[in-house]
Amino acid sequence: MCAAIVHRGPDDEGFYFGTGVGLGMRRLSIIDIDSGRQPISNEDGSIWVVFNGEIYNFQELRQQLRSRGHVFRTRSDTETIVHLYEEFGNSCVEHLRGMFAFAIWDERLRRLFVGRDRLGIKPLFYCETGGRFIFASEMKCILQLPEVSRNLKWGAMSHLFAYLSTPPQDSIIEGVHKLEPGHWLTASPGQAPVIQRYWDLNFEPDHGKDENYFVESVRGLIEESVRLHMVSDVPIGAFLSGGLDSSSIVAAAARLNQEPIQTFSIGFSEPDFNELDHARLVSTMYGTDHHELTLGPGALDDLEDLAWYLDEPFGDSSAIPTYMVSRLASERVKVVLSGDGGDELFAGYDKYLVEKRERKRFPLPRPALRALRAIGRSMPSGMRGRNFIRHRSLTGAERYLDAMTLFRRDDMKELFRPEVFEMLAPYEPWRAKAAYLESGDRNWLSNLQGLDVKNYLPLDILTKVDRMSMAHSIETRVPLLDHKLVEFAATIPAEMNLRGGTTKNVLKKAMKGILPERIIHRPKQGFAIPLGYWFRGKLGPYVRGLLLGENARRRGFFNHRYIESLVAQHESGRSLDLQLWTLMSFELWARVFLDQGARGHARRAARTVESWSRTESTC
Repeated sequence: MCAAIVHRGPDDEGFYFGTGVGLGMRRLSIIDIDSGRQPISNEDGSIWVVFNGEIYNFQELRQQLRSRGHVFRTRSDTETIVHLYEEFGNSCVEHLRGMFAFAIWDERLRRLFVGRDRLGIKPLFYCETGGRFIFASEMKCILQLPEVSRNLKWGAMSHLFAYLSTPPQDSIIEGVHKLEPGHWLTASPGQAPVIQRYWDLNFEPDHGKDENYFVESVRGLIEESVRLHMVSDVPIGAFLSGGLDSSSIVAAAARLNQEPIQTFSIGFSEPDFNELDHARLVSTMYGTDHHELTLGPGALDDLEDLAWYLDEPFGDSSAIPTYMVSRLASERVKVVLSGDGGDELFAGYDKYLVEKRERKRFPLPRPALRALRAIGRSMPSGMRGRNFIRHRSLTGAERYLDAMTLFRRDDMKELFRPEVFEMLAPYEPWRAKAAYLESGDRNWLSNLQGLDVKNYLPLDILTKVDRMSMAHSIETRVPLLDHKLVEFAATIPAEMNLRGGTTKNVLKKAMKGILPERIIHRPKQGFAIPLGYWFRGKLGPYVRGLLLGENARRRGFFNHRYIESLVAQHESGRSLDLQLWTLMSFELWARVFLDQGARGHARRAARTVESWSRTESTC
């Protein structure tokens, strides 16, 4: 199991075995390199911990715990968790400021305590099988055990093809679950696991403060968070896209660091996707040691490796440039800062503007809505205007979620073979999201932000960043997701964040005078990749071979005539690259995790360990 995630920790490994319990870990040495080996115990060896992540307030916690009589043997943040648990039990998680997934074995109580950070920056999977409770940072560890089946979870499949990722609680494999962000879990022999939420985020605007208060506070909190996130015993760099969020982090880091900070950017030869000029502008302004890489279709040469590191099928194609920029950064640093989270906290997505415009339109009468639905259903798949008519026939949360959905229900009926669709049909992944959007008396924008913080952020953005950076053994830290900053951002009135047609109004004003006006007011671009161009060009034969080849057909999940029509529509100019990429991601994942099975896993893990051993022997 540890060998399967050697990429997450190439520096060291450690184990603890007791009666009925085994803990294992792979270590990426960041803090207290010499003495911070895991697992770490308390003074009498009755409590043991394995930990993935960073605790940014550990120095402050150490002082408090020492004053209560606790004795520390290391300088690591990991040891802090052990003594916090001794002092506060399950509520120890509430004292931690950082990103974390950890497990504590309490020998006295014969109990395992597992905790995950508030926003879901670090992953944690678990499974119960054969009277055992199994947990790991990645699903591939759990799949090393032959008794864990590889049966697909149909609800997760439905969520994947609707929203690009698997759902909050479940993985793509039946019986393998995710511990959700802001939750802890306890497991004891002979008892069912207990799961409890310890933190939740509610967007509750503070209308008693003026805009200047929020602007000044955001500026100060970002600087404080970046300072905490820069604590490290190894070199730190930063991803720099040239967008507002990453540029804000780089600006703060550069002001706090005496030496030039190293920055890393990815560009494309296609001008519509290239942000390198903006990244260079910020790099020049703050004198960073800047590194960049321009990508072409050759970036897709190692897609099976990408599937292995992603751990599950994943429909967001920006995983590819994230993988490449992480590889670039790994040549020079071990820790990088990232600007993820800004769009959710400060209302930066263009979809929020679209919803604002659509809410202003006078709703159509019910007979007109029914007529539009009937027209939409009668139009053949792929016909121009079909999706627009169907969308206009919807109202409320259903209308908003429809625009966010990749394959809608009637699309899935065509995509999957009838017997497979029957298994998918009971699951409606939009229902829980719609219930959240329609609950409470929150502002509509606060509802959308809250939904993204609880779903899109941990399931897509943070999953992508964690897997793709750890694939190259670097740790990504996200200062904008410090929970103190997140809680404050949730008090900003929605109308302050979205002023007219301006998104991120508060953050933009906070960065005034710190970043160039060209960066602050540039249109949002996102970390997109020109897959559409590539799929119509050099990669066209590869796409057809992967999705329509014998392996995919033999799998028996999909209606390949429908997939062939998607490929043809894309080749003729319709933008379906995201649909095709999600299908490709699933097929690549199936080849790695289903076709190769346990033996394939073991071989790949062994090759990974051998590769790291060769690397270590030459360093």
